[in-house]
Amino acid sequence: MTHAAQLKIPATYMRGGTSKGVFFRLQDLPERAQVPGAARDALLLRVIGSPDPYGKQIDGMGGATSSTSKTVILSSSARPGHDVDYLFGQVSIDQAFVDWSGNCGNLSAAVGAFAIGAGLVDATRIPRDGIATVRIWQANIGKTIVAHVPITGGEVQETGDFELDGVTFPAAEVQLEFLDPAADEDGQGGAMFPTGNLVDDLDVPGIGTLKVTLINAGIPTIFVNAGDIGYSGAELQDAINGDADALARFETIRAYGAVRMGLIERVEQAAARQHTPKVAFVAPPVGYTASSGKTVDTGDIDLLVRALSMGKLHHAMMGTAAVAIGTAAAIPGTLVNLAAGGGERSAVRFGHPSGTLRVGAEARLDGGQWAVTKAIMSRSARVLMEGWVRVPADAF
Repeated sequence: MTHAAQLKIPATYMRGGTSKGVFFRLQDLPERAQVPGAARDALLLRVIGSPDPYGKQIDGMGGATSSTSKTVILSSSARPGHDVDYLFGQVSIDQAFVDWSGNCGNLSAAVGAFAIGAGLVDATRIPRDGIATVRIWQANIGKTIVAHVPITGGEVQETGDFELDGVTFPAAEVQLEFLDPAADEDGQGGAMFPTGNLVDDLDVPGIGTLKVTLINAGIPTIFVNAGDIGYSGAELQDAINGDADALARFETIRAYGAVRMGLIERVEQAAARQHTPKVAFVAPPVGYTASSGKTVDTGDIDLLVRALSMGKLHHAMMGTAAVAIGTAAAIPGTLVNLAAGGGERSAVRFGHPSGTLRVGAEARLDGGQWAVTKAIMSRSARVLMEGWVRVPADAF
């Protein structure tokens, strides 16, 4: 019996923030995968090793967590004022599904570096030494991200002393600006606050009526008070991910919140939209011990935030959710802002399972509506491996 040979596809495996993913240049993909559709999805699923009923992704590049089951496709941008177009695919671990509905803020930190190394940025815009400014069009959500990438000797500087909780080793700092991060009328749910309210009452069958802040900024996110669902806000992964009933409750909250945000019409549709919206719970600051053993004191943080991604409590914080946190914190009256003590603020440092993170946002009240011009945070990124990925030729 004859079997199909394997294809070699140029690719780079990169860490960005607290995530890892397989990066491709659009032009390097097989022709039928250079356009959206079933062939592209099937290719990426096979690259990552999904769907895997064992949940391990042994036969692929995925790492069996939402943070490591990711793909990125980049191309030079024809959009004025932009260097590169960035498309993100969140690959389901146990289902034959790639979610294109949102961005990955962590991998955004690696986009500028990859684009420079892959020749997607005009060489005249890269200094010999200093900071290269890469303007990124985030194609999933139609937004601009500006990455400030350190350059030494004409090449991306990846090593450094910037420490990011959730990442074991220090690296060079990459500052990211998420411009106009609130969603617009591109299918992401409309205005920054889709209901028009800073706080809503969300009726969730089997759970009750919860106070929630529903926000589209960075990524659609549902914020709920930790105390209202029986948590302190200082929980680590095992406290949530080992509790099947708790995960089911969070998924129910996510589904009903998605309907309220206008992202889906029926709760049943949430299963086919795993990447968005996110669910996060917030609480006033208290001290705790992070997953690394690091002590986080009450005075180190403004509030506690825990967030779920792809049905599990995230080990640190999704970058896009951090944008939502910073944006909501900057607007007096949201649950995030109230957990941080209320009032006007341009930045917060929040505690997550792996430690702390600072994020800033510039908010203003314009004609009775809140607007955010940008959110800012620092991440790091580096190449882990580069060369080719191999997939059976009949896999897509």
